[in-house]
Amino acid sequence: MSQTNISRRKFAAATSLGLVTACTQRSFANQHAPSQTADKDGPREAIFERDYDAPSFKPSWKKPQVNRTMAQDFVIYAHSDLPMVKKLLSREPGLLNATLDWGGGDWETALGGASHMGRRDIVAYLLEQGGRPDIFCFTMLGMLAPVQSMLKFQPSLIDAKGPHGFSLHFHAQVGQENSKDVLDYLQSVKEVELRPVPFLRKKKK
Repeated sequence: MSQTNISRRKFAAATSLGLVTACTQRSFANQHAPSQTADKDGPREAIFERDYDAPSFKPSWKKPQVNRTMAQDFVIYAHSDLPMVKKLLSREPGLLNATLDWGGGDWETALGGASHMGRRDIVAYLLEQGGRPDIFCFTMLGMLAPVQSMLKFQPSLIDAKGPHGFSLHFHAQVGQENSKDVLDYLQSVKEVELRPVPFLRKKKK
């Protein structure tokens, strides 16, 4: 009888320990699992599985990445809100060259967003902080020499697409009078039909 009681006590203790362990493991897993967004329209990573050998170099990931939501907000504000750009960049300097994929490889930086919106003030600030200019930025600013040099080096850049598919001609248009010479040059290289830029019309009202 005593042996039976002992066995029962051992069984109960083991069962309790198992339940506690299982609950602890589930709790730990829930704490460390990536949080799922309730927004069904939010960003989602494309499914991917290597069908080739992994690189031999293994990144150490010693530092945490810049928060994606913060990077997203920074790029959005860079289209139109200089004070918020300054505020976020002062809080997280790593945002300066953050690049966001809006989906399907539509990559954009804060500098890219400010450039295709014609926001010279935001572009100037980002460049002062060490932002990385590209041919689209040079085009909007009306910097003819760099644009000519890059197109002579690689003529196919005349058809290059910036964020959201905006062309060099488009960036020259949003640069307005400051980039008129660049637009004339681009048209001499490849003439395209220039369509009105909606947000430029809104600015004039």
